[in-house]
Amino acid sequence: MGTVDYQGKELVFGLDIGTRNVVGTVGYKDEDNFFVVAHCNVEHESRSMIDGQIHDIGRVGKTIEKVKESLESQIENKLSEVCIAAAGRVLKTEEVHVELEFPEERVVEKEDVHNLDLLGVEKAQKQLNDENDTKFKFYCVGYSVVRYYYNDDPLSNLVGHKATKISEDIIATFLPEDVVDGLYSACNAADLKVANLTLEPIAAIGVAIPEAYRLLNIALVDVGAGTSDISITRDGSIIAYGMIPHAGDELTEIIVQHYLVDFKTAEYIKLTSTTEEQITFKDIMLIEHTIPSKEVWKLVSDTVDKIAKEVAKKIIELNGGKPVSACFIVGGGGKIHGFTEQMSKHLKVPKERVALRGEEVMQKIHYIDESVSKDPLLVTPIGICLNYYDQKNNFIYLRFNGERIKLYDNNKLTVMDAALTAGFPTDQLFPRRGTEINYFVNDKPRIARGDAGEAAIVKMNGKEVSLSTPIQANVEIEIIPSTEGDTAVFTIADIKEYTSEDIAFYVNGKTITCPKFVEVNGILEPPTYEIKEGDRIELRPYYTVEQLIKFLDVQVDTSEPIYVNNVEESLQALCYENFAINWTSYNGGTPLSEEWKRVDEESGEVINEDILPTSFHEEPAAVNDPGISLRIYVNGDEVILTGRSEYMYADIFDAIHFNTNEARGRMVVTELNGRKAGYAETLHEGDRAEIYWKE
Repeated sequence: MGTVDYQGKELVFGLDIGTRNVVGTVGYKDEDNFFVVAHCNVEHESRSMIDGQIHDIGRVGKTIEKVKESLESQIENKLSEVCIAAAGRVLKTEEVHVELEFPEERVVEKEDVHNLDLLGVEKAQKQLNDENDTKFKFYCVGYSVVRYYYNDDPLSNLVGHKATKISEDIIATFLPEDVVDGLYSACNAADLKVANLTLEPIAAIGVAIPEAYRLLNIALVDVGAGTSDISITRDGSIIAYGMIPHAGDELTEIIVQHYLVDFKTAEYIKLTSTTEEQITFKDIMLIEHTIPSKEVWKLVSDTVDKIAKEVAKKIIELNGGKPVSACFIVGGGGKIHGFTEQMSKHLKVPKERVALRGEEVMQKIHYIDESVSKDPLLVTPIGICLNYYDQKNNFIYLRFNGERIKLYDNNKLTVMDAALTAGFPTDQLFPRRGTEINYFVNDKPRIARGDAGEAAIVKMNGKEVSLSTPIQANVEIEIIPSTEGDTAVFTIADIKEYTSEDIAFYVNGKTITCPKFVEVNGILEPPTYEIKEGDRIELRPYYTVEQLIKFLDVQVDTSEPIYVNNVEESLQALCYENFAINWTSYNGGTPLSEEWKRVDEESGEVINEDILPTSFHEEPAAVNDPGISLRIYVNGDEVILTGRSEYMYADIFDAIHFNTNEARGRMVVTELNGRKAGYAETLHEGDRAEIYWKE
């Protein structure tokens, strides 16, 4: 750390600024061993810190100054730089669910998953900002994916699977800016410059969990005075942080009430019960008592169980709903009798996999003053010193689109993290499709998507990179926003039903295939019509006789009868699929002109290859009017007709779903009130109709 020297060794000053006290440690690293040269513990004179957050910078600064002066007298040298840690209890954790849809099914790539994570962190940041009632920023210091989903089904690894949608549940953890600024200010008040800042859970893990163990799925619990701080490791990294507001002070308060002692004496009773068989103390009446430690264990057992249950529940939540492989416990609160056993029970892991970490993890920690005992209380301050040598967890500065920004370095920073911190809009990172069109075909919703835009151009120090490229301090990042594609253009001719669904009629004994007429919002439109937002499109299942004549472009002698399914009808009669139509044409009865018709070589049927004439804009025979209904009886059953201002016989076919494809050479019989009826006849309330096939 520069100027401080101890017998030729460079010293590190680590400071654990806690809620109740400030612990300072000075030492040096020699190969794999760390030597503690000086150690000091000073309690705050007043409640200048609450739950790990500084409320009175001046008072905390004075406490730090006392620790500094004590250490300086022990090493006989001045201290100017210090390593500190932000408490795990001040971390803010948000859990969100995010989805990423693709225009069409395709193979999921690593970059897709990375983009999904980005969306998750951004949504968590927004959720936190919405909840935050201060002006301070929050830094993302880590995130963990709880569960991935492939087309809404849970999946452990998305890469390589074909999907139309991927999603995830993600936990993101944030550190409030005011906490960091408060720590820096308190150190400055004691005339100390911050050389390194880490998080208390990271510092504790540096001592309690050897690096080789961090590949395993392990929980570390720091049971302090007011809170129990939790961190989870997996695959060599810390994947999640958490906190519950229950810890050692709750046990101390029970002892205060039961034995009528002050808080300091109650702390003595609690700690002594972990090492001695009997405890001697005086109550507030100065009466001396000697009690067995087992009595204290029994007194606090219910609360110990409650705290252990809450901690275990939080661990399982942070670990994606499943227990960890093992759990290590540090901090004074965790030493109380029965805590590790209850943690084992609630975590549902073997007892030997839940253990206090103290002297046994400090085999490479050596004290110049041999009177200092190795204790779980010292794990965090020593970890803060050791973290200095890694220099992996601090704030770094860089330029993003010309502006200087500050990021918390969790050793996994990427261009994406810089974009999030700078507040760069996520929708400008990825290609944006043009405006889509929402419409309906036969009452079913459809979407016509706009064209895809161009992806954002990402550069670091002038070279093109990806959003997942790692970054370091002082780099220059430039992101040129993505572009939006053209607005969707979609016509009736592009609707698959229009090109694939035709209507066949028997005209003068020949099979004629015609395209369906299309109504848009109740008006007939040509195939070139451009669909607009909210359009309701209906493909008509019928032609009128007149429309069929115009479409086939034939000359019909209207002075002669026109028959539809052997019933004489007018030009407005409706013709459905497979209906038989017979008329007399001026060219000798042939319904099609020679230059228009084409005969299928295999079946001999005449095929109509033309499309709907673009000039055809006739209104439908009946106009929709949702306010009028009509009750009739069809084949003895009551039928309610709705949607029109008046009804003709042909409307019955839609109401009863009569399948005209079942003709098989038969004709359909249509009767109304006991007589033959035409398709264009008007219906009235109470009419009785009969419809059936005749051989």
